[in-house]
Amino acid sequence: MAREFDRNMFIMLLAIMIGAIVITFFVADIINRSKIETLNIKHTEEMETMAGKNLNFTNHFMKSSVLLDASREDRAYGDYHFDLAFLFYNTALSEENSSIIESYQARTIDNCTNAMEKYLISHENFVSAKGFFNDTKTYTSYEKYLEILDLYIGLTGSGAKLTMLRYNASKYLKYMAENLTKIGGLTNISELMDMFNQTMDLYEQESGEYDDCKEKIDEYEFFDEIR
Repeated sequence: MAREFDRNMFIMLLAIMIGAIVITFFVADIINRSKIETLNIKHTEEMETMAGKNLNFTNHFMKSSVLLDASREDRAYGDYHFDLAFLFYNTALSEENSSIIESYQARTIDNCTNAMEKYLISHENFVSAKGFFNDTKTYTSYEKYLEILDLYIGLTGSGAKLTMLRYNASKYLKYMAENLTKIGGLTNISELMDMFNQTMDLYEQESGEYDDCKEKIDEYEFFDEIR
């Protein structure tokens, strides 16, 4: 009986050990599955976050680029009208016939008005584009992208300054044209002329900054990839 008891005890202990091993295996499997599921969820969330950032980056960059293109186009129209106004103004200065002077005066004023409108629209678009380029930086950590975004921020900031300087220059030129046929002639516009020349000097200086940013942007080989 003792031997049979020992044998039964042995079988029972063995069964308990096997059961414990099986239970431990299942528990470990459940824990591993839980860890894997947690990692999968975390990975999925990270991928979704990354995809969201990429989408936001693309959307913001495209909006910025559209605004930049619009500001450049309006600036070009502003330059066209400004150049015409300056040409008509200088032509008026070389004339002696009052009716001809008045004709060129009117053309100068009209083109200055058109230039100011275009420069103001361009200025607002440059400012908006700068804001979008700055916001775009929050959706990337890629160093090269951040570098080129900083250049675009510099470009649009410079563009905003240029258009406002030309807006002021157009305004001064318009005032000078309005004074052409008034009593005293050119003696009344000496102060306006000084302000006009100072503004044009500042414009030339800022043009160098704008061109420098543009050249640096064009140097990036991956520029087409971003666009």
